[in-house]
Amino acid sequence: MTELLQRVIAQLEKLPEEEQDAIATRLLAELEDERAWKIRFESTTNEQWDKLAQMVRQEIAAGGITPLDQVFPPKT
Repeated sequence: MTELLQRVIAQLEKLPEEEQDAIATRLLAELEDERAWKIRFESTTNEQWDKLAQMVRQEIAAGGITPLDQVFPPKT
């Protein structure tokens, strides 16, 4: 176990059980979500990535995409 994780657990142990369980529930859900995404990415073929890229290009060309700079303006 890493030192950082040990520090986190030490802090969690100071919380009431109800809060510990709430945080544990969120962490377990996050771990499951990460596992599911990893499986999906690892099982995606090059042909599927190519098809996805093509679909994105079509949406951009059709004007159906908001430019990233509008969503997350660059810091000045």
